[in-house]
Amino acid sequence: MPKLLYFCRMLLNAEVIGKLLAPLKIEELNELQSEALEAAKQDGDFVLLADTGSGKTLAFLLPILSYIDEKAAGTQALVIVPSRELALQIEQVFKTMGTGLKVTCCYGGHLRETEENNLIEAPALIVGTPGRLADHIRRNNIHTGTIKTLVLDEFDKSLELGFQDEMSFIIGSLSSVNKKILTSATAATEIPDFVGLQSPRTLDFLTGEKTERLSLQQVLSPDKDKLDTLFRLICRLGARSTVVFCNHRESVERVSAFLKDKGIVNVFYHGALEQPERDSALAKFRNGSSNFLVTTDLAARGLDVPNIRYIIHYHLPTTEDVYTHRNGRTARMEASGTAIFILSPEETVPAYLPEQPEMIDLPATTTLPDKPKWTTLFISAGKKTRSTRSTWSALHQQGTAEKEDIGLIEVKDFFCFVAIRKSSVAHTLQLIKDQRLKNKKLKIDVAK
Repeated sequence: MPKLLYFCRMLLNAEVIGKLLAPLKIEELNELQSEALEAAKQDGDFVLLADTGSGKTLAFLLPILSYIDEKAAGTQALVIVPSRELALQIEQVFKTMGTGLKVTCCYGGHLRETEENNLIEAPALIVGTPGRLADHIRRNNIHTGTIKTLVLDEFDKSLELGFQDEMSFIIGSLSSVNKKILTSATAATEIPDFVGLQSPRTLDFLTGEKTERLSLQQVLSPDKDKLDTLFRLICRLGARSTVVFCNHRESVERVSAFLKDKGIVNVFYHGALEQPERDSALAKFRNGSSNFLVTTDLAARGLDVPNIRYIIHYHLPTTEDVYTHRNGRTARMEASGTAIFILSPEETVPAYLPEQPEMIDLPATTTLPDKPKWTTLFISAGKKTRSTRSTWSALHQQGTAEKEDIGLIEVKDFFCFVAIRKSSVAHTLQLIKDQRLKNKKLKIDVAK
């Protein structure tokens, strides 16, 4: 395999940046990313405020790369995030850039031993959630003495009550950090003293321009129970990628079950689910096996699914901050989207809305949205089994007649999800059901 790009400190010239952006299918840096890269060259720390979906991840990954010296041993940069989903998203972006540098993702909900093995050879970059990172530091799995750069992504969430002790412990363990970068999509968060910012500057890109690409609508429910109104609204919208936000886990499951009974294919997602269940739900939503995701505000941060068209506020956002992050799942970058409030007779739209949402009426008759054309397969082979090449070969050569029958593939450490065109599922399963890896039969089935 040819040697990939390596970096020495402050050598991110235009040619190298172009090579980094190409795998991400980005032609050039936007203003936010360019200014962040310039700020990285100055002394002192900086705080980056920018709308969700504006490219903040790249805006701190490029400065990280400008600080990393590939000749130096040990971990050189640490990114702390509030959720495992956001951690995985950042890891994926970094890997896609093709730097040749090792990155390890650390988060709760799966085996700590897997991460411990990945940390034996210190990665240049570690991305993780506060609880798991603190645990690894206490166990001496992460050696902090070589870490020079610290990023707190979505710091307003990471610094909320419940994360304070872990964040304070982690930052207090970083004796060699000389650059801190904080990012957020909101500007009203007080930064605790223990963060220890030095001569901080703020890059404020919270321009409000995003709302011009985000349409606001409202629909009235005749009853306090909004289920029937939600159903009729979804029938009106059709089979476009849609996220339905509820305020409670129990409500999420109730809404999901109601829609399923009505014939609408959907998946649900909340914090009480085990990690494999979370992975499966998001994989199905991303690959089009389900066009509707019913979720708590857990999905309001870190959920990076392209082309989400509608955000439905089944329950009103509890705060303006929650409202901002919910809506940030759509109208990302240059795309447009629509946020819709379902209001019971006792409810009104929040006072902080920039404008009165357009009122929409629902038709008297309903037509179910088109069913998804894809189904998701679970295959017990992943990155750590080093078996993905043979698995894809089996799918192409034995399982399907046409390459177009295979959609999005998501590879995890020990398993993967593969989108298969529904018309090919039965035939594919029959032909690849006896696939083996190292004389062990693979588990291949429709994802639960």
